[in-house]
Amino acid sequence: MRRLALAAAVVFLACNGAAAGDPPQQPAVKRPPPAASRATPAFDGKRAWRDLEHQVALGPRPSGSPALQKTRDYILAQLKAARIDARQQMFVAKTPLGDVAMANVIATIPGKRPERIALGSHFDTKLFRDIRFVGASDGASSTAALLELGRALKQRPNEFTVELIFFDGEEAVVEWSRNNDNTYGSRHYVQAAQQAGTLRTLQAFVLLDMIGDKDLVIRRDANSTPWLVDIVWNAAARLGHGGTFSNELTSIDDDHMPFVRAGVPSVDIIDLDYPAWHTAEDTLDNVAPRSLQIVGDVVLAALPAIENRLAAGAR
Repeated sequence: MRRLALAAAVVFLACNGAAAGDPPQQPAVKRPPPAASRATPAFDGKRAWRDLEHQVALGPRPSGSPALQKTRDYILAQLKAARIDARQQMFVAKTPLGDVAMANVIATIPGKRPERIALGSHFDTKLFRDIRFVGASDGASSTAALLELGRALKQRPNEFTVELIFFDGEEAVVEWSRNNDNTYGSRHYVQAAQQAGTLRTLQAFVLLDMIGDKDLVIRRDANSTPWLVDIVWNAAARLGHGGTFSNELTSIDDDHMPFVRAGVPSVDIIDLDYPAWHTAEDTLDNVAPRSLQIVGDVVLAALPAIENRLAAGAR
């Protein structure tokens, strides 16, 4: 569960000016494109949709369940097929219902630099005892998009090392606001990285969550890092998706918050204005391949600007 704290319309205006008169003729100069733009990877929304369908077919997938283990096995198999190295980060979460064995999946795509840009999603579904909750958008959509982003980025000459993080335990076991009953996987990842001294090489974090809504509208999250939000929203506008990536402001508590609190620039790409959220209606009928395609295209289009800013030493 993520807490929706506020929603306010925010309008961003951009003015472009041009000098009068024709510019003088300049000789053509050929320059090699930046490394990050030499190859434009393609996001295959249809393939991502098949990943989504596979997860939904497994049924409810709460943390600690056999179905979630099958989901984790599927993620690992898909990463292996894409020749992306991956490992499991196992831990035991102390929840209101007792200890629960959990495991994040962390995959690495080497870049020219050892410093990392991370992309993340949770792959568990909320535990319900009174409904059959299969989480087509809430869990499956972002996990499917992250898998497909990994396949695309494997074919790209990345300036920074790319880390794909599939989080276990994002959902509350009982109630989101009670005793940190939420974001178990992301909190464990950040704590372990702090203890190991590896968090300092993580330069930016892009979180995907609930991006399958067939009526997709993604609002700017006030808890996210402003410059990172601007880069993603500018990329969406360039691709003609300004209507989907709304300039309305909201405030979300999600898997990005442990990173924000640890000082890692982070952005949450999420559509929480989803009538089927945490209901039995979060099924294939209410999600769409086009939504996965839009988000995948926008993230890929935003990466060069994120890399350029980080390469210039700005965070």
